[in-house]
Amino acid sequence: MNKVAAIQMCSSAQIEDNLAVAATLIQESAENGANLVVLPEMFPVIGLHSVNTLLAKEEMGHGKIQSFLSQQAKKHNIWIVGGTIPIACENKNQIKAACLVLNNQGSFVARYDKIHLFDAYISDNETYQESFTTISGNKLVVIDTLLGKLGLTVCYDIRFPELYRYLINCGAQIITTSAFTLKTGQAHWEILARSRAIENSCYISSVLAKVATIPMAEILMVIH
Repeated sequence: MNKVAAIQMCSSAQIEDNLAVAATLIQESAENGANLVVLPEMFPVIGLHSVNTLLAKEEMGHGKIQSFLSQQAKKHNIWIVGGTIPIACENKNQIKAACLVLNNQGSFVARYDKIHLFDAYISDNETYQESFTTISGNKLVVIDTLLGKLGLTVCYDIRFPELYRYLINCGAQIITTSAFTLKTGQAHWEILARSRAIENSCYISSVLAKVATIPMAEILMVIH
């Protein structure tokens, strides 16, 4: 019997604090039998200003965040889907929002760069322009894991059912996704996640990073 844990946490601009919270919840997940742990989008750093994210970016293959993920996976003998982390790109003023997957040996096995960026008008007082700081990806990813074939998506991707259909056509049995804003999360997140699961007859591992009010680790599903 294999288990997936969806970790929910409200991150700040303090990387070390966020990693400490994540480490506690990863350990809790492993102790409760999780084989695969899914972290939220930008779990290591969410600041009030884009500069916080830009300052936290890492070169692919190097950096404290990537080292943390590798160490945690190996320490607890689990697979980790690392939400997204800021990875450097060709433009020094932008990043790629990269979802990294590590196996239970702590080895990097896959990377998905978020495709659909969150440029949205919520109200006169709340707008988002993720494309100012982030370059979108252009490749979809399905990989083999101990739980079956895993497809990777992030946040705003969930509004695009064709993307999910493509992942299913590539053999995905489980699809991970994470994060949303408070207002849109309360209004739309559950119904979108359930819709993607129902129409594709698959599991959706859903992490509501910005909706959760307290850190928690939830054993989300059991795969027989």
